[in-house]
Amino acid sequence: MLRRLLQLAAVLAVAAPFAAALAVHELGRLLDAPYRGYAAAEVFVAIDSGDTTRTISRRLADAGVVRDEVTFRAAAWWDGRGRTLQAGEYRFDRALSALDVVDVIATGRVHLRPITFPEGLIIGEMADIFESAGFGPRHAFATAAREVALIADLDGEATDLEGYLFPDTYSLPRDATAEDLVRAMVAQFRQAFDASIRAGTARRGLSVREAVTLASLVEKETGSTDEHALVSAVFANRLRIGMPLQCDPTVIYALRRDGLYDGNLTRANLRHDSPYNTYVHGGLPPGPIAAPGRAALAAVAAPADVSYLYFISRNDGTHVFADTLREHNRNVREFQVEYFRRRRAGQ
Repeated sequence: MLRRLLQLAAVLAVAAPFAAALAVHELGRLLDAPYRGYAAAEVFVAIDSGDTTRTISRRLADAGVVRDEVTFRAAAWWDGRGRTLQAGEYRFDRALSALDVVDVIATGRVHLRPITFPEGLIIGEMADIFESAGFGPRHAFATAAREVALIADLDGEATDLEGYLFPDTYSLPRDATAEDLVRAMVAQFRQAFDASIRAGTARRGLSVREAVTLASLVEKETGSTDEHALVSAVFANRLRIGMPLQCDPTVIYALRRDGLYDGNLTRANLRHDSPYNTYVHGGLPPGPIAAPGRAALAAVAAPADVSYLYFISRNDGTHVFADTLREHNRNVREFQVEYFRRRRAGQ
């Protein structure tokens, strides 16, 4: 019917202007009528760069997004943007008119897929998420995460982007690459590591690399945002007096780098000889051990004004802090020794 209307409108445009106007009006009404020819909750249509209007119309018609190929091509002609249809993956989940479909594709409202990276991950864990989310093989992400040129102005010593891939949720089009994602993550890090944090870490005499490294330790030691500044203060106090940081996550990171971590941390592991092991070596490890979030970065820029040197887990996601070794040992007995003794006894 649509093809006949188009032919009729062309003929009547010469023979009968009034009748032609009626035919054109009817054509516009048909192009503006909502249509849904698919039973699924949603359908996806991929448009590649260089696809012709004819190719696009066939894919849309096959997917049931438009009534037929002629309808879409007529709508593209009517709208006037048939030559500016944009490549990408498009999601359709409701009835749309052919003109609406043209508008969706001409304005490039491509379907974006989310991918989330929680705080405290290492590059290898991010690569696993990248692959499991269907964005590509893990090795593609791992390779992209070695592009240190992205942070050369911030950290000239970096051998990879560990610590600089900001944890967040990112929305990506179908054709996004690992390189695209990594660039977005570094850009987000730069936004999070803002002027206030830069000023705070500079006042403390920390380079960007040192600040991010310290923030990664804070991030791994506590999942409680309320404790970030307290843990940061403990590390700052220890560094100031030359006391080893003795941060368990640095040992785990060292073991993982050397392919030795089996999910358990033993007393023998604490003696593992690695520059990342803060039980064996004083000061900060050579670089970040995870990706810190903004709260951890801010805590490094402004540690709490406390004199704590120790902390121990309460086994509920929070920690108890202490100034002296005697007080710390008392906390260890209460929250570790006695706690697990009571659990074994079923109390």
